[in-house]
Amino acid sequence: MKGYQAGISKFEGMDTQVFGISTDNVPSLRVFAEQTGASFPLLSDFKDRSVAKAYGILLPSGVANRATFVVDMEGKIAHIEEGSAAIDPTGAEMACSRLRKK
Repeated sequence: MKGYQAGISKFEGMDTQVFGISTDNVPSLRVFAEQTGASFPLLSDFKDRSVAKAYGILLPSGVANRATFVVDMEGKIAHIEEGSAAIDPTGAEMACSRLRKK
């Protein structure tokens, strides 16, 4: 998340919305946002983890695997980064740039 916050200006003007979704509860996300200085929305999937399940990233332990999804204007997934690559905004930035040029 710190990488996305540091590079948030790269997504401005690209008709994009950056947000985070976590299986953490709302109070934990609030503290995390304060600690990291996140200026984008952090959404909680704590109650039933339905988003993590739907996107296929819910691990057996009940937490979500780190993943970045770029969703196009029609609601289709245009790009996915998983694991350690998901914390680097470079892949998402390139995918957004490609979508903008279409």
